[in-house]
Amino acid sequence: MVRIILPQHLRTLAQTGGETELDIQGAITLRSVLDALEARYPMLRGTIREHVTGERRPFLRFFACEEDLSHNSPDDPLPELVASGAEPLIILGAIAGG
Repeated sequence: MVRIILPQHLRTLAQTGGETELDIQGAITLRSVLDALEARYPMLRGTIREHVTGERRPFLRFFACEEDLSHNSPDDPLPELVASGAEPLIILGAIAGG
């Protein structure tokens, strides 16, 4: 099971608690996790990744094992601790302003 922590606004939209668990078959990559997340919660489509390009939305970041994975390839394997469920993949809403 892969554990995912969503920011509050996406938790509200998906009507889910603080942490979501997904059973993912095959390679555990950011793309496979986000595909499974959007399949389980279709209302999240387009909120994390752009519909057409699949690129990460500007004010969201991806963290795992205290590393920023936001600029990694979506097809890179996630850390083993995330794949095993020991650590969560954190989707964090960035704060901007001045």
